Amino acid sequence: MSSTSRSLTAAWRCQLASLAAVAAAFTGAGVVGALLLLPLGLGGRMLPAAARALRRRSDRSRERAGVWSGVRIGPPEPLPRAARAVLAEEGFWRDLRWAWLEPSAGGLLVAVPLALIEYGAFGALVQPFVWRHLGDGNWYAFVPVDSTPAMLAALALGVAFMALGAAVAPRVLRLHARWSRLCLGAPRSAELAHRIEQLTDGRRAALDSQAAELQRIERDLHDGAQARLVALGMRLDSATRLLERDPAAARTELLEVRALSARALEDLRDLVRGIQPPVLTDRGLGDALRSLALDSFLDVRVEARLPGRLAAPVESAAYFAVNELLANAAKHAGADRVGIVVEHDGRRDPRLRVTVTDDGRGGADPAGGTGLLGVRSRLATFDGTLALHSPPGGPTTVTLEIPCALSSPKTSSS
Repeated sequence: MSSTSRSLTAAWRCQLASLAAVAAAFTGAGVVGALLLLPLGLGGRMLPAAARALRRRSDRSRERAGVWSGVRIGPPEPLPRAARAVLAEEGFWRDLRWAWLEPSAGGLLVAVPLALIEYGAFGALVQPFVWRHLGDGNWYAFVPVDSTPAMLAALALGVAFMALGAAVAPRVLRLHARWSRLCLGAPRSAELAHRIEQLTDGRRAALDSQAAELQRIERDLHDGAQARLVALGMRLDSATRLLERDPAAARTELLEVRALSARALEDLRDLVRGIQPPVLTDRGLGDALRSLALDSFLDVRVEARLPGRLAAPVESAAYFAVNELLANAAKHAGADRVGIVVEHDGRRDPRLRVTVTDDGRGGADPAGGTGLLGVRSRLATFDGTLALHSPPGGPTTVTLEIPCALSSPKTSSS
């Protein structure tokens, strides 16, 4: 994207942020109304719903700060359902403080480039046509527009104002994201406590997952390859006894041995692919997902924008997470087409982002079922996150993010 496109995009986002600031003020007013009605008993029923509406707005602000400016704002604890518990929640009061300060501080901040662009548009696009009708008191900035040369000066000044507004829009947007983090971010002590809790839960989940994986491997070996190898040994023993007195029967037994050995080898290959697919080790995540797409009966399109290889555990976690999401799209969503976008942002906050979008019926439960819970547990080991957007009727979009750096640059073989 060119610098001009980035500036214009940032200016448009400033416009959206200013509208969101107004909406936040109205939502905050609703929360204050519910608080004022608490003594009358009505507020107890209104407050949880108003607080959840405000949390949705603040969550969108956190999301915009991360997507637009790369400023990550840690999510607060989920809101409780009871009004008394909501009042005791620190995150609720941070949301309310943000809702009242955002229009006067954040809203005015993002209005600066908008004011420059709009005032510049008046000088460049309006003044050339109306200056003759406005009389001698017509001024544009510091220029009295009372002649054609003055009108041309106003036009040039208007273009300069518009260019200045577009130029400062990206920086203003970053300042606004930092302002949002100042209002919505948890205190450092709370973030550290939450981080410790996350790491503890992640370690516990990783140990449980590892134990379950070892049990699965042991069960697959016992029920699959091991059973076939035992049968193969028994067939060989029988063929050995028949070899001298009944060569034809011995030959039949040996053919059975060959078939059993082939099936045992296939079981072992399936087991290896379930632990670490060879294409993932040899070719990397992008080609492994393309191979996964070819094996799926859905119409799967993969777009990989990876400048190099990632750490093997990260690639494995992303691969099996996408595999589970494809299975969900086929079994539960009734999807026909799936789009997978894999990218790595190594500039500010290195992280792998995988977006999986299907055209299914939507309505997926954010709490997840066993499939999404398993994906979340797998990602939590790497401090990764899963975001689900699945309105009724679709489409469903799942975004996976794993903080990680590149382990090697891209080579010609990948």
